[in-house]
Amino acid sequence: MSYDNTCKYLAEKYPGDFARWLLASDTSDIQVLKTELNLEPIRADSVTFLQIANQILHLEFQTTPKSKTPLDFRMLDYYTRLKREYWCDIEQVLIFLQPTSSEIVFNTQYVDKKTRHEYRVIRLWEEDPTPLLANPALLPLATLARTDSPRDLLTQVAVNVDMIEEIDERQNISACVQVLAGLRFDKSLITQLFREEIMQESVIYQDILQKGEERGKKQEALQLIMRQLTRRFAAIEPEIEQQIRTLSITQLEDLAEALLDFSSHRDLVNYLENISLAQANQED
Repeated sequence: MSYDNTCKYLAEKYPGDFARWLLASDTSDIQVLKTELNLEPIRADSVTFLQIANQILHLEFQTTPKSKTPLDFRMLDYYTRLKREYWCDIEQVLIFLQPTSSEIVFNTQYVDKKTRHEYRVIRLWEEDPTPLLANPALLPLATLARTDSPRDLLTQVAVNVDMIEEIDERQNISACVQVLAGLRFDKSLITQLFREEIMQESVIYQDILQKGEERGKKQEALQLIMRQLTRRFAAIEPEIEQQIRTLSITQLEDLAEALLDFSSHRDLVNYLENISLAQANQED
């Protein structure tokens, strides 16, 4: 997940650079939109929406073509939700990070009887590294680009990182480079070219650590809640369990206290429905 989070961080930190790369757009009128859409919310670490003037650029980063919901349908689903909410032109780009022979990475459309929806696909291992090397914000992606000499490419990325003048930016870009380079290179080579202490001081590294700690805490809270509910109500329907799994740590803690007052299974259902209603009202 750290690979997806790293790409999302880069796209939201440097939206103009991604717009110039993917759309040849040089506008400064760019806004990062929320990554949660109405109806049944979709929450994904690898998704970024950029509103550029009268257009939305939807970026999705994937390390693997495997997905619980097929990627082609997911792109259609995002498109219709974005269109419903913003009603403007939408450019969708699905970026695959890691080489694979799967047919999914060569598919650029969703087709179902009379429904056809197209989107762009970028396979980074086929991309020319030149424009990526020329832009500090895109240096992490350059590590995964096309090359006959991967080691020379990573060395060039390291040289370009060292040329970034602003210290905080150099630390953060270096950390992102090291994370994404891990998809292609041995750790020994990465640590040879990049100092580990620089990565540890970066914002993205701290963010990865924090997210890992949060996932650990949430998993513990989930396990406790499910044990309590199973003991109280014997069996919990898969739909209810899935709703519970989408709750935040704070919501899980609140549920742990609230269930002490539940007298029936219906109380649990009502409690979850109230949470969903409250979230819908906030989105409106």
